[in-house]
Formats: sequence, C-alpha cells, structure tokens
Amino acid sequence: MKTRAAVVHEVDGPIEILELDLDGPQDGEVLIRWMYAGLCHSDLHVVTGHLPMQLPFVLGHEGAGIVEEVGAGVTRVRPGDHVVCSFIPTCGTCRWCATGQQPLCDSGATNRLGHLLNGRYPFSGPAGRYGAMCTVATFSQYAVVHQNSAIRIDDDLPMEVAALVACGVPTGWGSAVYSADVRPGETVVVIGTGGVGMNAVQGARYAGARNLIAVDPVAFKREYALEFGATHAVATLDEAHKLALDLTRGVGADKAILTTDVVTEEQISGAFQVIGKGGTMVITGANKFDLVNMHLPAAELTLFRKSVKGCIFGDCNPTVDIPMLLGLYRSGQLKVEELITRRYRLDEVALGYEDLLAGRSLRGVLVHEH
Repeated sequence: MKTRAAVVHEVDGPIEILELDLDGPQDGEVLIRWMYAGLCHSDLHVVTGHLPMQLPFVLGHEGAGIVEEVGAGVTRVRPGDHVVCSFIPTCGTCRWCATGQQPLCDSGATNRLGHLLNGRYPFSGPAGRYGAMCTVATFSQYAVVHQNSAIRIDDDLPMEVAALVACGVPTGWGSAVYSADVRPGETVVVIGTGGVGMNAVQGARYAGARNLIAVDPVAFKREYALEFGATHAVATLDEAHKLALDLTRGVGADKAILTTDVVTEEQISGAFQVIGKGGTMVITGANKFDLVNMHLPAAELTLFRKSVKGCIFGDCNPTVDIPMLLGLYRSGQLKVEELITRRYRLDEVALGYEDLLAGRSLRGVLVHEH
C-alpha cells in the first residue's frame, strides 16, 4: 500500500514529505492507521545526528491510531482497536521487562536501526529501504509495528490526548514520581518546562512537593508552569538556587530534574548545586550520544551523599503506566489537552519544529488526514 510520511535522508538534511510503499503485517505485526502524533524534540535529535540512526528514517515516535490489520499470532490487539504506541517495544520476558524495567527492554536495540524485531523494513521508497523512528513511525499515515509496541486504550478517549501519553507525558511525569521519587513536603526544581518538563511539574505536584520551582527562560512557559502546579517560576538556575535556599532555610532542594531539550554541562553543574545534602539530580533531557559533558565534584557527591540518575521514559512501564496516566486524565488529575499549543498537517511538520525551537509551543500535534 501507499502512505505519505515525513522523512529525513541525511544528518542536518530537511524534513521531506514523500509517498512511500508499505508492506503488510507479518507474524506478530500490526498495521496501524495513525490519527495523531506529537512533535517531540527527540525526532530533532535524529535530524541533527545527536542520536545516531541508520538513515533514511521515517520520523515520529509519539502517536495514537487505529488497528487496521493484524498478522498471524497477534494476541495483544485486534482490528478496530484504538492504540497508543510504545516507543520502546516491550517483550515482557527479557531480564529488564521481567524486573519491571520495561524502558530497558532488549527489544529497544532495534530503535537505532529502525527495523522491526525480525529485522525487516516495511517502508521503501526512492532511497531504498526506510527505517522507522523507534520502530513506530508516527509521522506516516500508516505504519506496521510489532504488537509489542501497541498499547490498547479505551475507544472513547480523545486520540490527540492519548497520542501525548505515548512519550512526553509519562517521560516527564515519571521523571518526578519514579526517577526522582518525589515525596510529600519536598522542594523540587524542574529545569526546562516544555512538553516533558511541564509533565515533570505535574508529577512533582501529584507526588506532594511543597515547594515546586520551575526554571525556563521563556516567559509563557513559566506562566504555564504555574498553572500546571509549580509554586514558583524563574528564568535561571541561579535564581532557582537562591530561591530554594530561601524556602528551605539554607538546606537546598531535595530533587532537581533536568528536562531541557539539549542538556548542557552548565545546566548539569547548576542543577547539582541546587540540590542539598542527600539530594537527587535526575537527567531526562538528551544531547549528543558520545558527548562527555558532566564534570562534578566527587568529594561533594560522597560527603553530601548526593545522587545523579539517568532517566528514560520516566522509568515508566508502558503497558501499565500509559493506561494509568489516561485514567488520571479522565479523573481530572492530569492536564493533557492543555499541553497542546497548536495542531499541524503532515506537510507542516517542519513548521511545527520551527515553532518548537523558537519557544512558541509546549506540544505541537500532527493531525493525519485520511
């Protein structure tokens, strides 16, 4: 079949809209008609080469759609089901899945190459075979994914809301609730309040943070952060450091969560200073894969018993946490629709990323036309 998709052919090349050929599903695979997709910064890391992938690639890893067809042996979903994608396939049986660490599933190794679990590439076009971002390619009208990537959701949920719970919402929310393990009464600093950071604010509020300081140089994001649960919003880490000390009588923050689009050494050093004794710094944002940009005082790490943690997908388990977060949305305890700044057509994806880089949006949503 034919499908229109947003693709990138080379590092720092343009995002192009092409018509590609798509093979049907084989054993264990599912054909999905994507309805909505979120414009997440991680796709730009592929375009810039920060996350090295085997190009060309069909972009998009955050989305919701409808199952059109299933291959032999599929048990997780059936035609007509509404689904959210998991950008890391979860097998349920490897060491990581079996110990409740699905974001580390061994199946995730396929993401860099963009092929399905059996090694095949369903997309083909002018440049030959095309990989799929995180094996799901939500910037295509249709895609074939392994059933391990498909999370069934209730049919009456708004699909543009569900799309954002594929990545940005759980990554931010879990960064606070799971990775940082925010406890009631704590002082928490969230650095970067875009689509992921705003959900870290929501997660920290949900977990009971007493003082919740949002840090972002963009004024409208600071204003939104206060609506999403922050108690204070400042433009710089220096301001956050001074404020945290004032609010805690010199103790400092208990937790600092870095959710900027590109994490810098300056931000890491600043966040490390923001936390006090026994504090935890969580790094959720990405950067160049092979860049060494962390230089911290080991003596302070030891003597003050500080902790530094990496975080992927907010340490959430997609098969459990995606439905749970949608349940919180239903009950009014999680803002999702409010994250959507603007909606775009497929041929406006590049514009959507221009808005993201210019600080004009929290989350753009791609609306597929069928």
